Parts: sequence; C-alpha cells; structure tokens
Amino acid sequence: MVKVTLKRRIHQRIANGHPWIFANEVEKINGEVQPGDIVEVDYADGKYCGRGYINTKSQIIIRLLTRKKEEINEAFFFNRIQQAWQYRQKTGYTENCRLVFGEADFLPSLIIDKFNDYFSVQTLSYGMDVWKPAIVKALEAIFHPKGIFERNDVPVRELEGLPLQKGFLSAPFNPNMVITENGLKFNVDLENGQKTGYFLDQQDNRRAIKNIVKDADVLGAFTYTGTFEIHAAHYGAKSVLGIDISQNAVDQANINAKLNGLDHICRFEMMNAFDVLKQWVKEARQYDVVMLDPPAFTKSRENIQKAVTGYKEINLRGMRLLKNGGFLVTSSCTNLVSPELFLQTIEMAAKDARKQLRQVTFKAQASDHPIIWGMENTNYLKFLIVEVRDK
Repeated sequence: MVKVTLKRRIHQRIANGHPWIFANEVEKINGEVQPGDIVEVDYADGKYCGRGYINTKSQIIIRLLTRKKEEINEAFFFNRIQQAWQYRQKTGYTENCRLVFGEADFLPSLIIDKFNDYFSVQTLSYGMDVWKPAIVKALEAIFHPKGIFERNDVPVRELEGLPLQKGFLSAPFNPNMVITENGLKFNVDLENGQKTGYFLDQQDNRRAIKNIVKDADVLGAFTYTGTFEIHAAHYGAKSVLGIDISQNAVDQANINAKLNGLDHICRFEMMNAFDVLKQWVKEARQYDVVMLDPPAFTKSRENIQKAVTGYKEINLRGMRLLKNGGFLVTSSCTNLVSPELFLQTIEMAAKDARKQLRQVTFKAQASDHPIIWGMENTNYLKFLIVEVRDK
C-alpha cells in the first residue's frame, strides 16, 4: 500500500476527524498511484492518520475511510452499510430514508436513498465509484431489494474525472413509484427526478407546519413536486397555491394533489417566484402562510454573498405578502450558508420589511441525514418558521 505523508502545517479538521485531505496538505506520495487506489496516510511526525482513497486529479486528493489499520475490502463496505441501516432502524427511519449520507455515515461521497424496497445510489468520487460493485453486493445481501438505480448524472463527478451516467444496477424495473410520507402519497421518479428522485430531508419539517396552516390561505414558492403544499392542504388549509418555474414539476405536483384527493384545495402553476412575488407585493396580495423552499443559490464560496442577497430578497417579499400575524416558513439547503448566516439574513429581511419576528421553530434536516459535529458540510439544511408582525 502506498504511503502518503502530510505536511506539518495542515488544517486542524483532519486531526479532529474530518475525512477530507486537500492536495496542498500533502507533503509526499511514496510510490505510484492510480485514481481510486487505497493509500495509508501519516502525519508529518510519522504518526498514523488513517486509510482512504486517493485521486490526484481532484482538489480533495484523499478521502479517509477509516482511522484504524483495517483492510478496505467488500466486508468493510458491507459492515459500514449495515451500521448505517442499524442507525436508521434505531431512529425510526425505515420505509423511506437516506440510508447512507456520505461523510456522516463514514462513507465519503456515497449517497444511498431507500424508497420502500428500491434504492437510488450516487457514487460522487472516483474512489467510491471503484467500490460500486461491492456497494451493490452489500445492498443485495442486506435488503434483497426489488431494484437498484444509479443516479450518477451529477456534475460534481466531472471534477473527479468521472463520466455522468444513470441506469439500472439491478434487473430493470419501473423507476416510477408511489411512496407514503406522513400518511400522504407521492410519486417518485428515480430516473428523472431531482437528485436521487425525491427530497427526503424535509420529511420531518413537513409535519412541523401542521398547526399553523389550519384554515389558512397558503402560498408556496419553489414547490418542486408540491410536498409542503399538499401537506398544508392535508392539515386543513383553506386554499393552497404553489408556484414553480418548472412546468414538469408543476405537472407532477398537480398529479400528487389529485393522488391525495386534495386538488380541490391545492393547485400549482408555473411561475417565476422572484418575478411574481414582487408583482403580488405591489398588488397588496395577502396570505396567512407563505412557504419558501428555494434551491441552493450557490455551490461555491465565491458566490456566498450573491446567495445571501437572493435569500434576503425572496424572504423580504414573502414577509410583505403576509397578513399581520401570519407565518413565514422558509428553508435554505446550501451548507455554504451557515445556520447563523441564514438567521442573520432573515433578520435583515425583516428589518427592511419593517416586521417583527417571533420564532416558532428552527430545525435542520431529518435525522436520517445525521449531522457530525466538526463536519460543517453535514449540517446543510436550515428550516425556520416565524410569526411575522408589523412593527
């Protein structure tokens, strides 16, 4: 096994347990390596650091898999996936859940979502992609699944020198299915849906709106396939309008509303949220509840300020569309915007809107997406409900 020695001056995160080692933290590589090879890593003083996979073409040159001197083989991946499943069983996420959440399950760059008896897999780095057959073998041994689908059509793979691809990792099956969440039914498209087919990370947060939407007129923006809005209708909203820029998402949302017998309360239309919310503020439209679940406005640190400006602007408009004492439900899904920065951004929006906020709840993602302290990238979702009052 090739040995890699780190520089004397490295980021403290490595010693604290973070698995990422950047190229500028490596002093020397003692031998020839191919992308995906397992290497042993030592600190500058010769002390053992861990074992992981290497890719000299990637900015993150090594991702550590273990801090022990253990063999990385098929059994290693079987045990890690088994441990991830045991955690989900203990915390109550078994029917539909994120089975493996990358670094948070000590399997960097591996995402596995479980939808009933079907699995959606992403191997987002070269080193993890090498072990894809072992991962599939482990899933088959533990779950005896009805099907496994690969969603490796993610641009981040290009940074690793990997092709973008998607398809069956098992015998072919119908990738369109219906899952149940909080007593409601939703269509999932494993082949063409966003990310792995469905956003499981908000499943707990969707229950959090139960009391505030009763008898309310609700507006939802960036609805995707309508999960928050359909929950609102289910929980007793008087009327629900959901808007999204994607016609395909709107079509799916309307199908989901009909699937749950809620299309008489809940409707979806294709609109650009930034444009129409600005117009509706001018028209003095008013709602009891406004829900905002925008996509990540940035994927790079260079554009954080641009993202903050976007979050502030959309939340400012959301607040201005609320009746006095109404509720704003708002989220941010980029880990580059910290929880503290997100709350500051909402506070700035409230100040500009001349509104006073009373916090109802502030949460992260569901617990099947666990947060590892010291790994900021695992603490990515911010979910906030506030009561909004005139000053």
